[in-house]
Amino acid sequence: MFPQNIGSHLSIDETALTYDELYTIITNKAAKGKKGALVAIVKGTKAEDVIEVLKQIKERLRNKVQEVTLDMAANMELIVRRSFPKAAIVTDRFHVQKLASEALQDMRIAYRWQAIDQENQEIEFSKENKKSYKPLVLGNGDTHKQLLARSRYLLFKAESKWTPTQRIRAEVLFNYYPNLETAYKLSMQLKGIYEHTKDKTLALTRLAKWYEVVEQSGFKTFNTVKRSIAAHYQTILNYFDNRSTNASAESFNAKIKAFRTILRGVKCIPYFLFRLTNIYA
Repeated sequence: MFPQNIGSHLSIDETALTYDELYTIITNKAAKGKKGALVAIVKGTKAEDVIEVLKQIKERLRNKVQEVTLDMAANMELIVRRSFPKAAIVTDRFHVQKLASEALQDMRIAYRWQAIDQENQEIEFSKENKKSYKPLVLGNGDTHKQLLARSRYLLFKAESKWTPTQRIRAEVLFNYYPNLETAYKLSMQLKGIYEHTKDKTLALTRLAKWYEVVEQSGFKTFNTVKRSIAAHYQTILNYFDNRSTNASAESFNAKIKAFRTILRGVKCIPYFLFRLTNIYA
């Protein structure tokens, strides 16, 4: 712990130093990932253990924290509520958007497995009838299986950022799989709420409308996303106060991973932590 590094705006996240050895890391955003960034690094992610450690910091210092950003993990939220009682909790927007993206990708993958199964059946049928198998080639030169595999990246991007090839592929994809087009629009609409809304109250209204569209779609994966957002909507809406994200924590994790890669792994965790704290604490 480094209580002297506590600031008004903190980030909390977990990272693995080696294999599955997870550590909870609290960083000060004001330090911008440089010296003085590390407030605490605690072995494990169990809320009770981390809270017990952080409670050793004087209450006067902990009460100075005004805002803490985190992902959607319940244990992280509990840690913040108990350790920094006066801080506003902000759920990171990118973790929320990631849920919608994963829901969309799950639908694409399900369609791809169907296409693979269909292709296997057609190959077997051709063999039984002693005919050569010729897959159906679509307008852009892809088979159904290839189309669904190669559409992965375009579904992450806004339509305005598609390359000419991706635009053609998207037209073919949405023509054969209209549900994917609907799901893609749902994902982009959620992203748009973050990008084009400044007022917290307006964000709540737009989120409620998004809920309605999700329910009308009937997509199981997106209904799961909707329930997850509904369970965290208060901390999600706190984003619109200062538009704070957990990017600083993710950046710090990336630095740790890069450091670990340079060293070709971590053989001695205590020494690794010693070097880490000397640089960032």
